[in-house]
Amino acid sequence: MSVVGGRGIAETRRNHLAALAREVEARGLAWRFAGPDESLLAVYGPRTGRRLMVVATPAGDGWSYLWPDGGLADVTDVEAAADQLTRLLT
Repeated sequence: MSVVGGRGIAETRRNHLAALAREVEARGLAWRFAGPDESLLAVYGPRTGRRLMVVATPAGDGWSYLWPDGGLADVTDVEAAADQLTRLLT
């Protein structure tokens, strides 16, 4: 992979994570970027103290969100991903 391609992937990853961050915040969850180049999204349930890390990764012809215990959602349905995370953390 070229450096240019790597930068493009990192930027795409961060854009997908930022979209998810907006959605989880709208549902009352807290978040912050973590990892090298802000490559992970840490999501917190403020009332429960539960937390998890989410990554956005290329998958087939698109991208997916992944989180522990088999969590998986397509980035094209960011609202559904945020709903799943809300159920886990509240």
